Amino acid sequence: MNSYVESFLEYLNYELNYSFKTSKTYAEALKEFLKFLEENNYSFLKIDILEANKYKAYLIKKEYESKTSSLYLSAVRAFYNYLVEIKKIDVNPFLMIKNPKVVKKLPNFLNNSDNATFFELDNTQNDLEIRNEFIIQFLYATGLRVSELCSIKISDMYLEEQKIKVVGKGNKERMVFYKAVDFDLFKKYLQVRNNILKGRDSDYLIVSKTGKLTTRTVEKIVKDYALKKNVKSKITPHTLRHTFATDLLNEGADIRSVGELLGHESLSTTQIYTHVSADRLKQVYAKTHPRNKN
Repeated sequence: MNSYVESFLEYLNYELNYSFKTSKTYAEALKEFLKFLEENNYSFLKIDILEANKYKAYLIKKEYESKTSSLYLSAVRAFYNYLVEIKKIDVNPFLMIKNPKVVKKLPNFLNNSDNATFFELDNTQNDLEIRNEFIIQFLYATGLRVSELCSIKISDMYLEEQKIKVVGKGNKERMVFYKAVDFDLFKKYLQVRNNILKGRDSDYLIVSKTGKLTTRTVEKIVKDYALKKNVKSKITPHTLRHTFATDLLNEGADIRSVGELLGHESLSTTQIYTHVSADRLKQVYAKTHPRNKN
């Protein structure tokens, strides 16, 4: 089975252009599936629908979160689709096996008081602190994923129109606007960018002393910035993306436009933010309606 898994992962990477992160997750899922096969003495080419259903029960028994179980099943289903495509089997036994229902968690976002504190500019003169402040402002102004932020090249920017070409999940391109970033901070960062690079060349907008900034470094920058601002809740780059979406909806933006700005494939992905907005409205109603107070 291992040789087929390797060729399947190559197929994901080079034929379907899956990200390294997704391929790695699929590899982990297939390792778990291999354990199941070995424990039950099953041949991977002779799995039927009954045994496929047993694998779903196996994942549930392992007490994985519904999201993880769903992802693991999807990975195995994709692997068997590949086996059908290369004519190693006739039918995919996992096609009729439904994924466990995923319980969606409401996204974490900055509330109004934290929002005001977090985005207040410090007017620092330190090069790295200016860069870090710019990162925070840029993530909130654009709603970008951290991986998208780290991949922006100077050539992707349309300075006159204050927009950027972004390549998101599945190599899908979209335009993102950054006009909400403080103009003086933007100019400051572009000035200190060369200082940070110390004579090195880099195609990327966000840089470190060694060139391109990693997603892990950005995550640490956001975490440290929150501590510096005395914001108690856990803040990640994705928190700023959630805050961007929630604030736009609360200010009257339509859900389809917000979904396009976020780079969502499906409107259902964006709809989770309407729950956040609805919860906030419910709290306002509960606190202010005179009869509700009674």
